Amino acid sequence: MSIRSEQKEKTRQAIIQAALRLSEEKGYPALSLREVTREADIAPATFYRHFKDMEELGLVLVDKVALTLRQLMRKARQRIKDNGSVIESSVITQLEFSQKNPQLFRLLTSGLTGGPLIFREALQKEKQFFVDELIEDLSNDERLANIPMAAELMVNQVLVASIEAIDKKADELVQIQQRLITQLRMILLGSMAQNTSK
Repeated sequence: MSIRSEQKEKTRQAIIQAALRLSEEKGYPALSLREVTREADIAPATFYRHFKDMEELGLVLVDKVALTLRQLMRKARQRIKDNGSVIESSVITQLEFSQKNPQLFRLLTSGLTGGPLIFREALQKEKQFFVDELIEDLSNDERLANIPMAAELMVNQVLVASIEAIDKKADELVQIQQRLITQLRMILLGSMAQNTSK
């Protein structure tokens, strides 16, 4: 890679990191191009050498979230294979992710409800990926009814708990994990009860 290419990539990464830092404070949808370029310490004109507009930058950030989430899913599935507990493995993996990647996680959760439609749709697609993977994991259990709804409820609970888990101390994190595990088990018990009431 040439020095010019390296510098260009360095500037691009500075813009991405600036957007992530600022979105942690106020949410990506509320950011302006001027705020991002000021934070990245570049001129606004330089921004346009890397991104067409803020929407394109947002989609690059969504891709970054997507890559991290897919790595997370692989890690969770490996844990499930190792110890057999879908709920506990998924909860531990997800809460670890939110603690290690608070900027990406806040971007995911704030972007699901605000900002340009294309940005919300891209993040919703990533959330749906999680739901679909969980549906696949749960589909082997014949005791469950309405698995797609149960999976969506479970993912929503995990998102809420993950927001709460950011920046928490170890003992507080354990409490959140235990509560979330109980909530997810209750969702599955409700799904089983629905199946037996048919």
